Amino acid sequence: MRVLHFYKTSFPDTMGGVEQVINQIARGANRWGVQTDVLSLTPKRVPRVIEMDGYWAHRAKLDLQIASTGFSVSAFLRFAQLAKKADVIHYHFPWPFMDVVHFATMVKKPTVLTYHSDIIRQKHLLKFYRPLKRKFLGAVNSIVATSPNYLATSDVLTKYKNKVSVIPIGLDKATYPVPSVERLNYWQGRVGQKFFLFVGVIRYYKGLHILLEAAKGLDYPIVIVGAGPIEGELKQQAIKLGLRNIHFLGQLPDEDKVALLTLCYGVLFPSHLRSEAFGISLLEGAMYGKPMISSEIGTGTTFINIANETGLVVPPSDPAALRQAMQYLWEHPDQAAEMGRRAEERYWEHFTADQMVKSYVDLYRSLVK
Repeated sequence: MRVLHFYKTSFPDTMGGVEQVINQIARGANRWGVQTDVLSLTPKRVPRVIEMDGYWAHRAKLDLQIASTGFSVSAFLRFAQLAKKADVIHYHFPWPFMDVVHFATMVKKPTVLTYHSDIIRQKHLLKFYRPLKRKFLGAVNSIVATSPNYLATSDVLTKYKNKVSVIPIGLDKATYPVPSVERLNYWQGRVGQKFFLFVGVIRYYKGLHILLEAAKGLDYPIVIVGAGPIEGELKQQAIKLGLRNIHFLGQLPDEDKVALLTLCYGVLFPSHLRSEAFGISLLEGAMYGKPMISSEIGTGTTFINIANETGLVVPPSDPAALRQAMQYLWEHPDQAAEMGRRAEERYWEHFTADQMVKSYVDLYRSLVK
């Protein structure tokens, strides 16, 4: 069997959550005898095709970007060529250009669509896109939600419930590097013995401005790993608030990220909008046995983090509640450790890459019978 994944970006060009999911599915499906091609867009001068972790990553030239939507003239032909060889096309939503390519190339192959998120921010543009979106979601054979929480709370998904299944995102811990003693010692010396950790792309919906507000009056070290479009604004906010224990570390190599996940006391995930549909780095916290603090936004974050079991869940956009949650974990180390233990237990039970990949391979096979 051969599967073609189509999304606006992919490894190794960008390292976000959707890209991580595609990579985990593609490399894992290879072990089940499924050949995988991944087509994405890139503005960089890079080889058109490279081998990645046992699958083929194809790139088309990014010609234009409007409201986070990439467009490419060459992608039409590249997609049509790769789709001819594929048994199943696997789309990753949302990306309006993808809908256009699907209909323009008149795809006749079985189609799977992983629904990563509702469209939250571009409300005005959504009015124009809505008819195409409905036609596209109606045309695909199978839609996958990444958590039962998201399926239950998405107005869009409920319209297509008859063809929606739930396959939680999974991670393969064996693909993460084991940090050296030197790196562990380095970071412990730099950020201290006990600290909270945030990992992620620094975007508007991550709620880091709420976290900084919550940190006022606390002397707990908070480490922020990642880069993104509002990083400068947040640094200015931290200065304005007089925060001295916030460590902005930028984007780090995987070994350093894992070292910090290994060392941290707990993981903070203050995302406050439904644009945060799941939370890969929250799941990484569970994978490394850390107690978590997240917000209840009706998405997969509270499928990963069960309130008062694997961590604490607070209302979104509530700095006082977030501050109180941090204080509770900090001052109750035994309870925090027990929550971390349960979080790791839940990871092994529900969120391994093997479980995710097998579910997708079974879905692919059911469509090509």
